[in-house]
Amino acid sequence: MNSAAREAVGNRYNSDLMQRARERSWDALQGIRERMRPGIGEEQAKVEATEVFRDLGYERIWHPILIRIGTDTTKTYRQASDPSLRLGENDIYFIDIGVVFDGHEGDVGDTFVVGHSPRQQACADAARALFHETAEAWRSKDLNGQALYAFAEDRADAMGYRLNHAVKGHRVSDFPHAIHKEGDLGALDSTPSNGLWILEIQIAHPTEPFGAFYEDLLSDADRL
Repeated sequence: MNSAAREAVGNRYNSDLMQRARERSWDALQGIRERMRPGIGEEQAKVEATEVFRDLGYERIWHPILIRIGTDTTKTYRQASDPSLRLGENDIYFIDIGVVFDGHEGDVGDTFVVGHSPRQQACADAARALFHETAEAWRSKDLNGQALYAFAEDRADAMGYRLNHAVKGHRVSDFPHAIHKEGDLGALDSTPSNGLWILEIQIAHPTEPFGAFYEDLLSDADRL
């Protein structure tokens, strides 16, 4: 399938609304973060996340809410969470949400630390920095999807972390993108267009049982 077909959108697609969905999704993620506290588990956090979405006027969730805690931060999207885990006093977690606003798909994720956890905080910071470095390489070098993830792997190694190769990014657009998408960002052999692809970064500590995740829309306007 050619690049144009991989990046097809519906007749409702609007780039401004994509950016709005992105910003509203980040607002939602911050709202969930404010509700995370020691003792909470993933299932309760997901219930409260839905309350945050409702307050922001969401239309629907287009992929299941994912909130990984502690050792679960090394797991990929399709791996089951450990339901017994609760957020500790000094712990790490990440949030991954896919929410529809104004008919367009937002998809964002970030990792946070509670209490005093310097190694976990360094990992969270590294995932965030790696995302921004890789996104900047896309802007400045016109890299295709395959080259972007090769770049991310090299930088992760240099930072002292392992890149999770099972996480490869994907399309978004006006809902539902699934009727248009073809393959993952990491398999794309052309340069991804602005505002249509989610860059996902997941890393793991080389020796400790925790990792970190960050994702956002590949966009001319980066979030810092």
